[in-house]
Amino acid sequence: MILAGTLYLVPTPIGNLGDISRRMAETLEQVDFIAAEDTRVTVKLLNHLGLKKPMAAYHRHSTEASGRAILNRLQDGESCALVTDAGTPAVSDPGEELVAQCAALGIPVCALPGPCALVTALAVSGQPTGRFTFEGFLAMNKKNRRDHLDSLRGEERTMIFYEAPHKLSATLQDLADAFGLERPVSLCRELTKLHEEIHRTTLGEAAAYYQENAPKGEFVLVVRGAEPQEEQGFTLEDGLALVDKLRGEGLSLRDAVKRSAREMGLPRNQLYELAVRR
Repeated sequence: MILAGTLYLVPTPIGNLGDISRRMAETLEQVDFIAAEDTRVTVKLLNHLGLKKPMAAYHRHSTEASGRAILNRLQDGESCALVTDAGTPAVSDPGEELVAQCAALGIPVCALPGPCALVTALAVSGQPTGRFTFEGFLAMNKKNRRDHLDSLRGEERTMIFYEAPHKLSATLQDLADAFGLERPVSLCRELTKLHEEIHRTTLGEAAAYYQENAPKGEFVLVVRGAEPQEEQGFTLEDGLALVDKLRGEGLSLRDAVKRSAREMGLPRNQLYELAVRR
C-alpha cells in the first residue's frame, strides 16, 4: 500500500530489465509521480512495464529547484518514487540530498531493496567481503584525487570504486601508484548485461592492459585492502625525517605532515608544531 506524502526509493535494473521486482513495478505504478535522474532513460523502463506516469527531472544540476518542488508536493500529500538511471537511488547519487531534506522536514522515506552495482560487484569479486568501503568516483581534480588516494594508503578494508571507460586507464595507473603494482583488483564490467566480465588481476597488470586496449562499458573496481601492519613504534623524530623526505619530493609542509602522521600513527598536531619550529 502506497502512503500519502511519502518518498519511495525505487532501485532500477543496472543492466538486465528482468531484475526489476514485482514490488518495484507496483510502487512505480501506484505513486502519484516519479522523480527521475533522466526522464528519457526512465521512460524506457516504464514502457517495458507498460506504465505511463507523470515525471519530474531530478539530477545533480537541478537539485535545488527540482528538490524544492518535489518537497512541496510531498508536503501536500502526494507520493513520489525516486529513481536513478540504474541501481539504488541516493547511493553515489544526488538523491542523497533529497533524502536528507525529507529527514529534516519529517517527510517519510521508504527504501525498497534491489539492484546495486557496488554490492553485486563485491559479491562476485573474489575479494574479502567482511569489511569494505565504498569510495564512488574519484575526483577529476588531480590534487583532490591524490589526497583521496593518500588517505586510503593504509586502508585494510576492501575498497570499491566506480569508473567510466574513458577514465579507466588513468584511474588504474593512479591506483597502482598509490597501492602498488601487485595489489589485487577485480574489474567488474557491464554487470548483469550480455557482455558481463569479471577480470581478477593486479593493479599493475590491469593498468598495462588498458593502456594498450581501449576499455568498453561501465566498470566497478574492487581493490583488496592493505595487509595489516604491525605496530612500528615510530617516534616524532621518525616522523620529522619522513616529513623532510616528502618535502623533498615536492609536497607542502602541511601535506607532508598529514601523510607522515597517518602512515606512522603519530599525532598530527604535535608533528606539525615540531616541523614548524625547526
